[in-house]
Amino acid sequence: MGGVVHGKPLVAGCADGEALVARKTISFWGGVDPATGTIIDQRHDRCGETLDGRICFFPAEKGSSTASAVLLELARIGKAPAAILTAETPPILMLGSMIAQRLYGVSIPILCIASDDLGKIEDGQFVRISEDGEITSVGR
Repeated sequence: MGGVVHGKPLVAGCADGEALVARKTISFWGGVDPATGTIIDQRHDRCGETLDGRICFFPAEKGSSTASAVLLELARIGKAPAAILTAETPPILMLGSMIAQRLYGVSIPILCIASDDLGKIEDGQFVRISEDGEITSVGR
């Protein structure tokens, strides 16, 4: 990633971690194992990858309103992503993130970024997110 990308914080917070860049939308309910944080949807381009501690870039979230419960469970057991960035506002995941902060003190920032900026992030990069939504690469 060259330069700095800016996102709109929907659930503000700071995070850093390895980027997991997906090309397909994801449903946390049925698509992510709530006991491990592993993507289990066989049709997803990142099937078998873990969300645990990673900065996750998805075009959008899809699926059931129970996706917030999956994110909340991942926060409870310490397997949640460090942050979620998406090109569309994910209200269900925002709810799970806000409740995780309230119940468990676990911060899972969620940012909305321009779909063109999704392509500027390289999978495996170490990424840092600031409270104001600035996204920077700090190396591999």
